[in-house]
Amino acid sequence: MNKKVLLFFLVLTAFVQIPVNGQTKAKNPLIWADVPDMSMIRVGDTYYMSSTTMHFNPGVPIMKSKDLVNWELVNYCYNVLDTLDELTLNNGKSTYGRGTWASSIRYHNGLYVVSTFSQTTGKTYIFTTKDIEKGPWTEHAFRPSLHDHSLLFEDDGRVYMITGSSQLKLVELKDDLSGLKPGGVNRVLIENASTPSATAGRRGGLGAEGSQLFKHDGKYYLFNITWPSGSMRTVVMHRADSLNGTWEGRIAFQDKGVAQGGLIDTPDGNWFAYLFRDNGSVGRIPYLVPVKWVDGWPVFGVDGKVPDELDLPASKGLIPGIVNSDEFNRVKGDRDLPLVWQWNHNPVNSLWSVSQRKGFLRLSTGRVDNDFLMARNTLTQRTFGPECSGTTSIDVSKMKDGDFAGLSLLQRKYGQVGVQVSKGKKFLVMYSAQTGKSVKMDSIAFKGKTVQLKATCDFNDRKDIAKFYYSLDGKTWKAIGSELKMEYTIPQFIGYRFGLFNYATKATGGYVDFDYFHISDKL
Repeated sequence: MNKKVLLFFLVLTAFVQIPVNGQTKAKNPLIWADVPDMSMIRVGDTYYMSSTTMHFNPGVPIMKSKDLVNWELVNYCYNVLDTLDELTLNNGKSTYGRGTWASSIRYHNGLYVVSTFSQTTGKTYIFTTKDIEKGPWTEHAFRPSLHDHSLLFEDDGRVYMITGSSQLKLVELKDDLSGLKPGGVNRVLIENASTPSATAGRRGGLGAEGSQLFKHDGKYYLFNITWPSGSMRTVVMHRADSLNGTWEGRIAFQDKGVAQGGLIDTPDGNWFAYLFRDNGSVGRIPYLVPVKWVDGWPVFGVDGKVPDELDLPASKGLIPGIVNSDEFNRVKGDRDLPLVWQWNHNPVNSLWSVSQRKGFLRLSTGRVDNDFLMARNTLTQRTFGPECSGTTSIDVSKMKDGDFAGLSLLQRKYGQVGVQVSKGKKFLVMYSAQTGKSVKMDSIAFKGKTVQLKATCDFNDRKDIAKFYYSLDGKTWKAIGSELKMEYTIPQFIGYRFGLFNYATKATGGYVDFDYFHISDKL
C-alpha cells in the first residue's frame, strides 16, 4: 500500500464509526493506555478530560468525547512549562516522574479552567481559556506547589482548593486565580482522610490523596484514593453539608485496585465514576463504573464490582484519537506534529523538522550524549493494550561516527533497536536496559541507506513482553536482540512509550530522516 492510499485510509477511519470486534457496548477498561489522574467535566453534551503526562511536552492533555467512551486529543494546556535544567535535560539533570501531576478541570462562567502543580518548579499552575479546543490559554503560576488539589468555585464567588495527603487543607485563591488570597481561608479541612480505610492494628500504605471535590444536591462530596496496608487501591469518600460542616467518611469502592477519580453524569441523568487502575508496564488505565444514588451517597459498581460491560456505545478503538500513525506529510495549515506526539522533556526546536525534507521527520544531533535517557528530542507516543506494535523506516545515510538512531520503548528499563555508527561503519543493534543498565544485545553489520524497524508490546495477562525486529525490504522481518521484560517503575511513573530518537556520542552535525511511523493494535 503506497503512502497516499494509506493516508486516505487513516483519514477515512477517523470518520467511520466501526465498533471494535463487533462489540455493541463499551467494555472496561475504558482506555487501555496510560491516561492517569483523570479529571472530567461535561459541558452540554460534550465531555472534556484532563490527565497527567508529567515530563512530556506539550503538557496537560485535553481530551474530548461525545459518549464517555471514544476520546480524542484536542489540545494541551502548555507547550513548555519552564526552562529549568531538569526540564531541558541539561547539566545532567532530568525531571522523570515529576513535571506536572494530577490536574483539576472545571467550567465556570463561560471559562474553562485547568489547574495542576509541579514538584519540579515548586509552583501551582492555573490555565484558563474560552475555547478549550483551540485556545489560547492564559497561565497563572504561583507558589507553593499545592499537591493533588481539587478546584472549587463556590456560589458566592469565592474560589478554593483542597490539597494535601492524608491531612487535607482548604485554601482560598484570589478572584483572578493568580495566587493564594492574602488573609483568605487556609485551614485543615480533614485531619486524616485515610481513617475510613485504616486497617486495625496496621500502619503504612498510601495516605489519602488525589482529592476531587464535587457538589450535588447541595452537599459536598470529596473523593480520595488510599492504599491500606495489606489491601488494594481504595476509593474513600467524605460528605458534608458545607465546607465548614462535619465530614462523614466511608470506603466508597474497593475492587481490582480500580480507584482515584471522580463523578460524571450524562445528559439523560445516568451517573458514572471515572477511575483508573495500575496495569503493569502499559501504565495506569481508565475504567468507568456505574453509580446509583442511595440515601444521599453515590453507590459504585454492579453488586459492588467493576463491570466488564457498560451501557454505553462501543469503543471504536484508540486509533486515531489517542494514538495514530504518521506519514510526516504536511500541507498548509497542518500542525507540525499531531497532538498524539509528545517530546521526552522540552524539545530543542532547531534540531527537528518536518519541512526540511518533504514527507519526513528529521532529527539532527546538537550535542554529545552517552545516555539515552539524557538525550534530547526523543519523540514519543503511548503504547496500548492488549497488544500493539510500532514500525518506522529511517534514512541513516547522513549519520556521523558515534551516532545512534532508531526506535525505542521508553521507560527506565528501556529497549532500543536502530543503527549505530562505530569507526565509520554502520551496525544494526539492539540494546536492553532490562537490568537497569544499557547492554548491547545484538549487532549486525549494515551497509544500506534505509532500514525498517519494529517494536511489539504484548500486555495480555500482564505478560509485558517487548520484541524488536528489522527489515531490509519492509516485508520480511527478522528478530534482533532479546525480549525485553517491560516493567513499570516509579522513578519514571509512566507506561512504556514508543520513541523515535537520534543522538551523538562523539561528534555533532549528523541527522536521520524518519519516513513514517505506523502504529497497530496487532503484534
